[in-house]
Amino acid sequence: MSDDQDLQEIEELQAILREDSSNFQARRRLAVVLLDKGFNEEALKQFQFLISIFPNDAGLYYNKGIVHEKMRDSAKAEQAYLKAIELSPDDTDFYYNLGLVYIDMREFDKAIECFKRVLSTDVDDSNSYFNLGLCYVKKEQPEIAKVCFMKAVQLNSNDIFAHFHLGYIYRNEGKIPEAIAEYKKVIEQSPNYSWAYFNLGSIAYDQGDYNSALGYLQKTLEYNPRDIEAYKIMTKILFKTERYDEAYGIMKVALEEVPDNGDLYYVMAQVLKYKQMWAEYKECMTLAMENHDTLSIQPKEVQAELEKNLPQGV
Repeated sequence: MSDDQDLQEIEELQAILREDSSNFQARRRLAVVLLDKGFNEEALKQFQFLISIFPNDAGLYYNKGIVHEKMRDSAKAEQAYLKAIELSPDDTDFYYNLGLVYIDMREFDKAIECFKRVLSTDVDDSNSYFNLGLCYVKKEQPEIAKVCFMKAVQLNSNDIFAHFHLGYIYRNEGKIPEAIAEYKKVIEQSPNYSWAYFNLGSIAYDQGDYNSALGYLQKTLEYNPRDIEAYKIMTKILFKTERYDEAYGIMKVALEEVPDNGDLYYVMAQVLKYKQMWAEYKECMTLAMENHDTLSIQPKEVQAELEKNLPQGV
């Protein structure tokens, strides 16, 4: 249904309710359409009204929880889902959504309980395995997380996020071929996933394969031109291969895309130092210190470096 059709339906349902406010079927439909179209406050009013009439309707509390989630109120979403579960303890959808809320609240043990409850009924729920994996990542238990992500991709080979997390875990374990394979699976299914290209580029850089690294990092910036780390690694590669003019060009683009970033000003300053563009070097080092909130090193260290390198009279 198009947006215009949805808005027309909302108007029609509101007209019905103006004539007969006790038409609860129309009110339920209105609440759902408002929720679907992002009119969260209006949807919430409708669900609250319906709950006052049907206080034992678990589905109403479930939808109320969804509204609170969309409104970024995790505490109220939690209470709504708990009430839905109290009224209908066998509905796995309620536990699944509650688990997502607990992830947002960083209550990972509670989230794990919810997703395990879903899996006790539906052993093939790949999304629950993925979210379990995410919880165990947050709990710094990568071995358990890996098992969960592997189960998720076994059930749903198109789960690019599970493949991505597996790649990250394999890389941390030093299993580089396995990590590369996972990131390539991500790209096969989602060719514009910039983080997969970045991680492949970072791995290639660590292996000394600079040409491949540059290729992957260029793809990273194609899909995410504000990726600061990609610019930094590309510049390192161009420095190592003495391609200072190319490094200068890359950093000009970087500062156009991400202005006022301390790290990028500092990296640009290093390029300018090699090119002996001293006035510009001084300016970038100064700007790096001014943008100290995005600078990875202490401003006093930058100042000391500036004083050491800057020729007299500049």
